[in-house]
Amino acid sequence: MSPTLHWQCKESTLSLQGELVHNTLADLWQQRHQVLSGVRTIDLSQLSRVDSAGLALLVHFTASDETKDPLVLQGVQPALRSLIVLYNLQGILPCEVSA
Repeated sequence: MSPTLHWQCKESTLSLQGELVHNTLADLWQQRHQVLSGVRTIDLSQLSRVDSAGLALLVHFTASDETKDPLVLQGVQPALRSLIVLYNLQGILPCEVSA
């Protein structure tokens, strides 16, 4: 079964579900301008997997001019948190760690 990624924008939150990996990023990347409009929080709690390409996308989103205010990553799973620390991105990716 191939990996899938779904997203939904509700108010100022972009919720990602599925796998944020190289094979699933193309559609989200193409729609990023519309998707990021008004977003202040990205909810990652429903992601089952994130690879380095997904991490790069999150870095781009947080540094994007599309958002007026800094983005906050919510629901960061331990495996993704480990990648963020490994790549020394704590200052670039503002995270709220999930319980």
